Amino acid sequence: MKKITIAIDGFSSCGKSTMAKELAKKIGYIYVDTGAMYRSVTLFAMRHGLFNADGSVKTDALKQQMSNIDITFKFNEKAGRPDTYLNGECVEEAIRTLEVSNHVSPIAAIPFVRAAMVARQQRMGRDKGIVMDGRDIGTTVFPEAELKVFVTASAEVRAQRRYDELKEKGMPADFDDILKNVQERDYIDSHREVSPLRKAADAIELDNSHMTIAEQNDWLMRQVQQRIEG
Repeated sequence: MKKITIAIDGFSSCGKSTMAKELAKKIGYIYVDTGAMYRSVTLFAMRHGLFNADGSVKTDALKQQMSNIDITFKFNEKAGRPDTYLNGECVEEAIRTLEVSNHVSPIAAIPFVRAAMVARQQRMGRDKGIVMDGRDIGTTVFPEAELKVFVTASAEVRAQRRYDELKEKGMPADFDDILKNVQERDYIDSHREVSPLRKAADAIELDNSHMTIAEQNDWLMRQVQQRIEG
């Protein structure tokens, strides 16, 4: 069976990672959560005082530190998914907090951060057989991907999903704060100068506002089978 590259892009908290992980597991592909990579850089910056009081990034200082940031993924047998490691430390939970969410968009908009992450992502996908999700996978990282999906859902639905996810993990959550964060990230991600969030011309759009996880997984599998068999 031929191997293909699968690029899944879309707005924050629209379920991209969930569907990408499930798909990769089902078809035996490598899964890469690019959002986790930008969140890891954000966590590093927060821990090393690389944000100004107004929330802006100390870009010169961060640029000097980029060579000290090592991001890897290791499969977690118990959880059945890859965990994110920052300089050897498992940061899977630490990077999912609302505080990191509130700081990640400015980090992800920095050209030298994006260049470094995209280069790593392209190396990971050289041999195909990969499912990667993010904001610019189908437009910048893998513009030649055989299957491109652009996922969307209403801001309210996405905020509710994020709220439920945090509560399920026993983490503090306020719906209004999360909705505000979702809307702010949508704007920043769509308006940044480098690799803004947008649907690739040849991407298939999936609005999963009113779909179950099983329904969207079935839909995605049909798209994959068409590309592999075609």
